[in-house]
Amino acid sequence: MKKFLMVTLFGMLSACNKDDGMVNDNNPYLPSYSVNKTINLGWPSYSNLQFAGNSVFISGADAGIRGIIVFNTGSGFTAFDAACPNQALSSCSTMQINGAMAVCPCDDKQYSLFYGTSQGMPYPMRRYNVEVNGNSLTIFN
Repeated sequence: MKKFLMVTLFGMLSACNKDDGMVNDNNPYLPSYSVNKTINLGWPSYSNLQFAGNSVFISGADAGIRGIIVFNTGSGFTAFDAACPNQALSSCSTMQINGAMAVCPCDDKQYSLFYGTSQGMPYPMRRYNVEVNGNSLTIFN
């Protein structure tokens, strides 16, 4: 019995991956870009994030593939790349915010800004880490 428990425990532990905050989604549509962006919630363009259920779109340098969508979940923040995760990059593959959802204009699929998923779709939105430090959010991968 002891040997069985040891083998079972070893099997369970070896099946686990190290959680380093990185998602290796192997998405063939989205290239890997380095992201390291800090925003100040006191600035007018980001002040909406001080309230649960609000989101902002961030573009520019260090803002991922097609920009970053940051969402206040009420208990923290999520950040996702704005590139449609199940579409090749094209003129329509930048997600648009619709409440607590992001919508891909190419296929009208809706993705939860809480989880980055869409029912029945193989790839979730590319998630970034969010670190809160006072009034600043750092978004990185």
